[in-house]
Amino acid sequence: FTNMAAKKIGFIGVGIMGRGMILNLMKTGSSLVIWNRSADKCKELEEKGAVVVKTPAEVVQQSDITFSMLSTPAVAKEIFYGENGTLAGVSKGKSIVDCATLDAQTMQEFSTAAKEKGGSFLEAPVSGSKPQAEQGVLVMMCAGDKSLYDEIPSYLDVLGKASFFLGEVGNASKMKLAVNMLMGEMLTGFAEGICLTKKAGLDPSVFAEIIGLGAMACPLFKVKSAPMVEGNFPPNFPLKHAQKDVNLACELGKEVSQPLPVAEVTNTVFSQALADGHGDKDFAAVINAVKTD
Repeated sequence: FTNMAAKKIGFIGVGIMGRGMILNLMKTGSSLVIWNRSADKCKELEEKGAVVVKTPAEVVQQSDITFSMLSTPAVAKEIFYGENGTLAGVSKGKSIVDCATLDAQTMQEFSTAAKEKGGSFLEAPVSGSKPQAEQGVLVMMCAGDKSLYDEIPSYLDVLGKASFFLGEVGNASKMKLAVNMLMGEMLTGFAEGICLTKKAGLDPSVFAEIIGLGAMACPLFKVKSAPMVEGNFPPNFPLKHAQKDVNLACELGKEVSQPLPVAEVTNTVFSQALADGHGDKDFAAVINAVKTD
């Protein structure tokens, strides 16, 4: 971590994902400057040595490289373009690494705006949720300034177990949407299996165990089976964000003329769960839109 400590690192967004990522970046010895809309979430990190500032612009101004992890395109745009926002702090030599899951066009616009002010930009959406962020085993999908990507491998290594450079800005967002689309489809199918076995008078826990011993065994089903069977959904990945990602994937499908019939149905099921008030629960709560009792 010797060379890393010389860099000043900023982080915008101290949410479910951001907190774990910040704690891992702090292990590098770099000084961390952070901002979050609700300042109370910064308190624990401030006690651990992070410097809390009042605006996103200050984060960028006081840092060499600023990571950002925000929840939706609307929130990301508001904080990027807003008064004293991220862009307001960008000047020659400043670097932005945006880890949010957004649509490709939004990322491309962010990149263009940052470059016009002399900054460099890398999109780096991640695969993984709260536990992976805390453990530093995210999968990083990166695109944009290759020179910036080549400058920060040590930071990517402390955040994740693998990183991929996918070319021009927008490509990483598209890849991430394909990944999260499949994840939503898989979990919806799993929810149907649990509900069907239960309605047929069988034990859904045994169904989950059988799945876990066969070709369909995977970490997703392993960690979500108990919450889905028990109906307990503490949020590692909020359902409202999962629905947002599946919907963005469906929009991308239309844009490139690729039919996505399973994703469209998945989006309908997630949208129903969202409408029924499960948005802030873990996305395993999609089962609530499938079960009938």
